[in-house]
Amino acid sequence: MNITESFNDALRSVITFLPKFAAFLVILLIGWLVAKGLRKLVNVILERLNFDRAVERGGIKRALERSKYDASGLVAAIVFYAVLLIALQIAFGVFGPNPVSDLLAAIVAWLPRAVVAIVIVVVAAAIANGVKDIINGTLGGLSYGSVLATVAQVFIIGLGVIAALNQIGVATAVTTPVLITVLATIGAILAIGVGGGLMRPMQQRWERWLDRAEQEVPNAKAQAEAYQRGKEDVTGAQTEPIETQEEQTRTAHPPQS
Repeated sequence: MNITESFNDALRSVITFLPKFAAFLVILLIGWLVAKGLRKLVNVILERLNFDRAVERGGIKRALERSKYDASGLVAAIVFYAVLLIALQIAFGVFGPNPVSDLLAAIVAWLPRAVVAIVIVVVAAAIANGVKDIINGTLGGLSYGSVLATVAQVFIIGLGVIAALNQIGVATAVTTPVLITVLATIGAILAIGVGGGLMRPMQQRWERWLDRAEQEVPNAKAQAEAYQRGKEDVTGAQTEPIETQEEQTRTAHPPQS
């Protein structure tokens, strides 16, 4: 009797499990197909929008050189695995509450933070690259211009990385105080420097720029006057042959009285 009951219980468990397992496979298959389709769609859309070129301008090209993905392919792969994780969460939910479903739910809830963190890093890299170009363009002739541009670029990227780590919740006890300290230090340096120690150097630099501008004004006027005289000389040279030809004609054919 006990053997028969055990066999019946096992049979009922198998019969109950099979439909759930079939639903699990169907959901997983549909999720995989949807994820694969979205991966291709996202890749095509980003390539048409020249996303790779925009990311390369932001300075992410070096980070992707050793990867088998380009920028569009990387985003498409993230979308693929995100949709696949959601499908896995739904599929395991067929079996009722279980540790795997809880783990997948936590990962899926964390994905938006990861996407925002990636966006923060990309934007920070783009801003850092732009700031570097601006500093190189304005201070490139100085001995410390290149070093200052590189320091500014690394500093901005570092702030972006700290903000991204804070966004995904990694070592927030360390990154948040570091970010606050860095920003407070920058503000204090600017306030003390501009308000105190840097006031005189900035004033001297402005005076040098104004003196240089005043020296350039007479040169600009002289160049304008020289251009005007040259233009008048060219105009006179063009009219002189015509007047000479008219005089020769009057000399060769004097008027008859």
